[in-house]
Amino acid sequence: MNTAASAGSAVHRKKRREKIIPYLFTTPAFSVLLLFLVVPACMAVYYSLTYFNMLRPNSIRFIGIENYIRLFQDKLFFTSIKNTFYYALVYMPLQCVVGLSLAMLVNQGIRGTAVFRMAYFSPMLTSMTVVAILWTFIYNPTPGQGLINTFIAKLGFEPIPFLRSADTAMNSIVATSVWQSVGQQMMIFLAGLQNIPAERYEAASIDGASGFQKFRYVTLPSLRNVFVFVILMTTIAALKMFTQSFVMTAGGPDDSTRTIVYYIYQQGITFRNVGYASAASVVFFFLVVTVSFIIKRFTDKG
Repeated sequence: MNTAASAGSAVHRKKRREKIIPYLFTTPAFSVLLLFLVVPACMAVYYSLTYFNMLRPNSIRFIGIENYIRLFQDKLFFTSIKNTFYYALVYMPLQCVVGLSLAMLVNQGIRGTAVFRMAYFSPMLTSMTVVAILWTFIYNPTPGQGLINTFIAKLGFEPIPFLRSADTAMNSIVATSVWQSVGQQMMIFLAGLQNIPAERYEAASIDGASGFQKFRYVTLPSLRNVFVFVILMTTIAALKMFTQSFVMTAGGPDDSTRTIVYYIYQQGITFRNVGYASAASVVFFFLVVTVSFIIKRFTDKG
């Protein structure tokens, strides 16, 4: 009797350990998320309802939604939203098109594929700060100093003020961003292409499908889930764009490259208005969540 009771108790303890062990393994990860994600988010919501100047930390006072009222009356905030969405709407399709094109090229199995793959992906391994500084020199409007304008001048054309004109600055930043990060999308698309069964292409060939028809009716549908992932990730990354604007143009010229994150940085760090910057951060968070939800619903229906 005692033996049976002891065996039952041992089994009970083992089951209890099996239930506890997963929580022990996940506790460090949840602790990090709680400390560096949940707590700062809650603090941002709290500070958004206060007047909090970084230089006067002892003079915090509750002001309700006054920061939000000021925010939605600030034309510069809406300009930064417009610039951010313009950047995302240009950056995301280019990433998809160029990334898929490079992936299909690399997937052809031609000689030297490994070299091309490394060449396309290597900019991704470089810090965006370094890339932004490099392309600032490349975009230099003075012939003889800027690589592109030196070439343009030799062809007999007028230099292009890439980063010094409101008409070209944001598009120049988009080109830099695509050059730096398209290798990552190429690798994701390449993995998707290599997972498409060859039998699908063979069946399409038997049915007399052309190369374009294979791409339209075999490749694109097979990459649907890959497209959803790439679109979602690149859009979120685009909405968070900061480094390029900060390093290359400082938000100019004429605020044409000032993004939401750069606006928040200026309000919180440059002007030290933490409460107001926190309100902008809360609004930005809901914008990102809303855009992500719309993309997910749209792609699910597609």
